[in-house]
Amino acid sequence: MPNFWHDYLLVLSFVACVAGLWLLFEPKKVLATDSEQTERILFRMSFTYWLVYCIAVGIQKLTLPDWDILLINLKLTAIFSYFLTFSCILCLPLHQIASRQAV
Repeated sequence: MPNFWHDYLLVLSFVACVAGLWLLFEPKKVLATDSEQTERILFRMSFTYWLVYCIAVGIQKLTLPDWDILLINLKLTAIFSYFLTFSCILCLPLHQIASRQAV
């Protein structure tokens, strides 16, 4: 019974990412400024990277222990997507500060 709360949290964040991407999907909406487009892209990227992280960690729990190469690749994918999510989330307030100073 190790870390069942982590599994539930992972499934919940997977569902939240899918919902967030669904809410951000508006194919014909024209945004007023480049700043709004950049913010929307950063939000999409952060949701997508976190979705990849959730999938990679979920598959790690389902794979057989004999598949060492697959587990290594899944761990690397999870690590890279975690750091990419962090960088996108960090870029959001930095972009807002930069866009306010440019105006």
